[in-house]
Amino acid sequence: MAAKKKTTAKKKAAKKPASKASARKTASKKKATTKASKKKVGSKTVTPKRPSKTTTKKKATAKAPVRKSAGKKKTAKKASKKKVPVEELPTEELWAIYRKQAARKGPKQQAKLEELRNILIERHYPLVKYIAERLLHTLPKSIELDDLTSAGLFGLMDAIRGFDLSRGIKFKTYCSTRIRGAILDQLRSQDWVPRLVRLKASRIDRALQKLTAEYGREPTHAELARSLEMDHQDLVKEIQESKARTMFSLSEKWEDDDGSVEKVEILEDKGSVDPVTELNRRDLMGFITKALTHKERFIIEQYYQYGHTMREIGEMLALTESRVCQIHSNVMSRLKGLLGQKQGSLLA
Repeated sequence: MAAKKKTTAKKKAAKKPASKASARKTASKKKATTKASKKKVGSKTVTPKRPSKTTTKKKATAKAPVRKSAGKKKTAKKASKKKVPVEELPTEELWAIYRKQAARKGPKQQAKLEELRNILIERHYPLVKYIAERLLHTLPKSIELDDLTSAGLFGLMDAIRGFDLSRGIKFKTYCSTRIRGAILDQLRSQDWVPRLVRLKASRIDRALQKLTAEYGREPTHAELARSLEMDHQDLVKEIQESKARTMFSLSEKWEDDDGSVEKVEILEDKGSVDPVTELNRRDLMGFITKALTHKERFIIEQYYQYGHTMREIGEMLALTESRVCQIHSNVMSRLKGLLGQKQGSLLA
């Protein structure tokens, strides 16, 4: 037993120095790793620390709200783009939307298309008014600005309907000619004179003004025919045809110091009765019928003054038509004898 205890004690003593040697080796390894991980910054040495689990969690939680805020900004930008009303969009973007809408079909799409068209009309309405005002200066005063503007708006609607954005032409350039053409077409439709006659008349007027400026007087017929390179008979014919183009408006106003007066207020009404002539005729009728009886005076007045027939006068007096005609002939024969030479003026 004593021998066994001695062998175990020896084994334990041999094991102890081996464990101490292994501990020394691990400590040296740790020192080597720490030295390699150290970084020199100037004269100081900085040892990087291993991030703990709490610090990694904090960084993850800090990065998450940044991503959410970036997503919110994108949605805010999209919402701001959608909230811009159509009326505030630039004209080019509005045209692009209009073309896309025109390609679609359906009642809802047509309603949106009409809304866009109305916005385009409102934006280009000042251009229509400008062109109408410029044309109004070359036209008679009887033509109103509102009529020209309404015709120009129809031209603008046709221009919007037929404009092609892909050609690279500005809409303002395209629609100006269409608006002017629509106004001129409306004026030509109201004119009863053919267009060829208008052109001939304007040609003669230009030649007449040119020769008047050159000679300082009105040119003769031969000089006018020579400048127009026409025969005498052809020039006479064209002048006669051009006279049919003259038309005047009764609503045209003449301005003077007292104010503006319309032509309709100055023109003579041939159907009206002249008060002086009417008084003279009544005085003459009273003088002629002075020597007649009541029945004879009544027949003459009703027949010549009021225009009744013999039958109507007979119904008024309870007489036959033949009897009224007989009384009338007797009165006229007596008056002719009394007046003598004045019977022509009396019967007139």
